[in-house]
Amino acid sequence: MIVGVLKESFPETRVSFLPEHVTLLKKWNVEVVVEHNAGITAFATNDTYIVSGATVASREEVLKTAAIILSINNFSENDIAFINKTAVVLGVYQPLFNYSSINNWAALGITVFSMDMLPRTTRAQGMDVLSSQANISGYKAVLTAANLFPKYFPMFMTAAGTIPPAKMLILGAGVAGLQAIATGRRLGAVVEVFDTRPAVKEEVMSLGAKFIEVEGAADASKAGGYAVEQSEEFLQRQKAKIAESVAKADIIITTAQIPGKKAPVLITTSMMEAMKNGSVIIDLAAATGGNTELTKNDETVIHHGVSIVGNSGLPSGMPSDASKLYGKNILNFLQLVISKEGTLNLNFEDDLVKGTCIVHEGKITNERIQAAVNAQP
Repeated sequence: MIVGVLKESFPETRVSFLPEHVTLLKKWNVEVVVEHNAGITAFATNDTYIVSGATVASREEVLKTAAIILSINNFSENDIAFINKTAVVLGVYQPLFNYSSINNWAALGITVFSMDMLPRTTRAQGMDVLSSQANISGYKAVLTAANLFPKYFPMFMTAAGTIPPAKMLILGAGVAGLQAIATGRRLGAVVEVFDTRPAVKEEVMSLGAKFIEVEGAADASKAGGYAVEQSEEFLQRQKAKIAESVAKADIIITTAQIPGKKAPVLITTSMMEAMKNGSVIIDLAAATGGNTELTKNDETVIHHGVSIVGNSGLPSGMPSDASKLYGKNILNFLQLVISKEGTLNLNFEDDLVKGTCIVHEGKITNERIQAAVNAQP
């Protein structure tokens, strides 16, 4: 059997597999074909892939010959003409938002696994691409903010006077938020954190941050680490509490998302207008609408002296390590669908295989996705 690795389109710099992953896959009696220069932006050359045992070929050849095709992001319309109709495609496709693509894939007859639909259970932790990439997002968000912020992060006492530490507010203490706390604290910022889940309070405080509590939050214990929709009464209390912290903050990192829905707006325009000139907001939920009223995905908006950076693609800023972690996640998942003899084995009795599959045998297999498609005009 052949596993194919595609080159991602700009501005994506990651690659699904690095040469080190190819070496491991070869031990499973699986051949690997890599598109020419697929790993170049992740600092993996064609020669290093060849040394690891892979074959380097054109995109067309990868699409035609591979039984499993790895593409982090959605492949192009041009690819459909060449893709093997019995192929299994694996990546991160946000199917709850990309409705048109889902119907096209079903019509092709291919099988599609979207790793962002992986059930977030204890058994799935080693395959959780959302968590591994969110960790990088939280780290890079703070460094991006530090580069844009016109002041120091730490407190400095000098002969010329004392510089106070930057005040950082983090909205959402999931994987990205917790890494942002740790990175912000290491740089010397004073950090406050808001999250609707009281259970994360201990983790937040253990990292040296202050936890902002709002009573009456809906239970999010079964939401797989995501936020959940809240009552109107709670939202009003939340808004007032957040407004207090926003006005004091120099740096804000926002991470709140709800699966299959638009990201909740937590910061209004009037809140941002109360912030100091030079303040920075890094919105990691930009791809699903953003946590501020002014967020634009892949853009930086400056409003009343406040920079609002909409960037859900920060893992691409660390392509080598991001690809390393992503590739390991994919290897762990492939163990569920590749037999010991190196053949394809789609066991839909496995809850992880079933939950991650979104298209199979010409049908949309995920009920939530099918409902979302049906709801479209």
